[in-house]
Amino acid sequence: MESEELSAEGFGEESLLSCAFEAARDKKALDLVVLDLREMAAFTDYFIICSGSSAPQIHAISNEIEVRLKNVGKTPDHIEGYRQAQWILMDYSEFVVHIFSPERRSYYNLERLWRGAGRIDDSNPSATASPGSLSQTS
Repeated sequence: MESEELSAEGFGEESLLSCAFEAARDKKALDLVVLDLREMAAFTDYFIICSGSSAPQIHAISNEIEVRLKNVGKTPDHIEGYRQAQWILMDYSEFVVHIFSPERRSYYNLERLWRGAGRIDDSNPSATASPGSLSQTS
């Protein structure tokens, strides 16, 4: 199936998720993906997964997400890995943001581990989707 792009308009009540997605996109995150885990996991509803090409970019993505969400009243429950900038995990309860170096992303391959999840990625700019209409990609 074809991947779909996430847009702020398409997420409606999931505006915090959209805010984080757009912040990562604005900092030029690589291979930006949202996985819908609502049918698969009890600990969160979504993963946002992306990569940065360098430690400064990984930090910039994390910082931008944190600032934008803080501006709308949402702070992370927990952040891990910021100092090393190889895999930053930002836990916002309803969703978890994973920002990887390319090497760590390849090694941990969360998309493979959660391959049964619905998926939206940033590769199809003409499409929009809401969480309820996420499609599987192959």
